[in-house]
Amino acid sequence: MIRKINQLLIDEIEIDEARINPASELKKDLGIDSLDFVDLFVIIENNFGFKMKAEEMADVRTLDDFYLYIYNRCNQS
Repeated sequence: MIRKINQLLIDEIEIDEARINPASELKKDLGIDSLDFVDLFVIIENNFGFKMKAEEMADVRTLDDFYLYIYNRCNQS
């Protein structure tokens, strides 16, 4: 799952692979802005089969948080 998420970030959001690290902050370190988040929501829905909710992302700051969020949502479905 982590490899798939990383590859989606590289291919779809155009994040430099060298910047991808579990401790990387989505906004500060990876440069994901509000428009990227909209794209990311659609990408995750298409690839993992659930709709992301902005309010659920409030505590998601790092890439590791993001992995955990997706993992937990996949196991709820």
